[in-house]
Amino acid sequence: MKQLILKPGREKSLARRHPWIFSGAVARVEGDPDTGDTVAVRSGSGEFLVWAAYSPASQIRARAWSWDEQERIDGDFLRARLRRALDARERLISAEASDAMRLVHGESDGLPGVIADRYGEVVVLQLLSAGAERWRTELSDGVRELTGCACVFERSDADVRELEGLPARSGVLYGALPAAGVQIREHGLRYGVDVAEGHKTGFYLDQRDNRKRIGELSEGREVLNCFCYTGGFTLNALAGCAASVLSVDSSAGALAQARDNLGRNELDAARAEWQEADVFKYLRTLRDQGRSFDLIVLDPPKFAPTAAFAEKAARGYKDINLLALKLLRAGGLLASFSCSGGVSAELFQKILAGAALDAGVEASIVGHFAAAADHPVLLSFPEGDYLKGLLLRRA
Repeated sequence: MKQLILKPGREKSLARRHPWIFSGAVARVEGDPDTGDTVAVRSGSGEFLVWAAYSPASQIRARAWSWDEQERIDGDFLRARLRRALDARERLISAEASDAMRLVHGESDGLPGVIADRYGEVVVLQLLSAGAERWRTELSDGVRELTGCACVFERSDADVRELEGLPARSGVLYGALPAAGVQIREHGLRYGVDVAEGHKTGFYLDQRDNRKRIGELSEGREVLNCFCYTGGFTLNALAGCAASVLSVDSSAGALAQARDNLGRNELDAARAEWQEADVFKYLRTLRDQGRSFDLIVLDPPKFAPTAAFAEKAARGYKDINLLALKLLRAGGLLASFSCSGGVSAELFQKILAGAALDAGVEASIVGHFAAAADHPVLLSFPEGDYLKGLLLRRA
């Protein structure tokens, strides 16, 4: 039998239903499993703990499929997990709110390393672990059959695949992308989505509710949107009757798509200003120009994929938030986000507190942000709670 035997006492996290087995917990490997194979994980005394997917190249040596010893990990098992994930989302987001949704959210849906995002009739599938890669065909077929989508497009090109010893994969698995491009609706706004080359799977679905909230806060305000990507927060601010929105991103391609998104909606383009620039440098330029704003959004890319990068990430977060607080008018609002799994909510609040102190301003927390409901967080897997945000009001 292919199995992992743990060192004495290292079964405690599995007893709490945490789905990862780290390499340091493994005493020995038996049965010569291949990458992605299903292995039985046993305690040092031989007790069955979990069925898991083996990943010899990763520090996460195995990821749990099931705690039921009688369960068989096969195509039927995966299909049942996919069905369960789809059923859980059936009433989470109304069709009127959006035609885009995360269908599968990895470990939190019992499918470690599997991400599936629906954009209208296109489903984008990401397979980020050795176990997910092993069942690539079954997962793709299951997504296609259960959703009835017209196209399944693979975006298994994230950096984490390298940690699993897996090559990048990207391309159509079923059907074809629409000739006119992928377009979605969200809270009355329309967006084009680049599923082939865009960030993540093409769009930040996790910020859906937060984009709407920024729109509700924008009326009459002069807004600065940093790391604007394809303009999600910008469009919502304009739709919320912001006086003006200055949107900054370092990517000319993202800004071009943001302008295209503006053109898809009946919004006043005269209130929108776009700036291609490094945000860190441009915030200093705005400071030197004496500019100020009523509402600032900071939604940077991931600075710390793991806790090992937290110290470096903290410096980056503090820098941009310090500058933003200096640009914020009295009574103004700062919506500051972190999508870094290696930065906890507690650490993020401490970073912002330090930024306010160094900026010489007083600020209060008046709201919290999190990922939308189609990005659930398993109680036994706190690592899944990656997106956090604070709404600050400057005194």
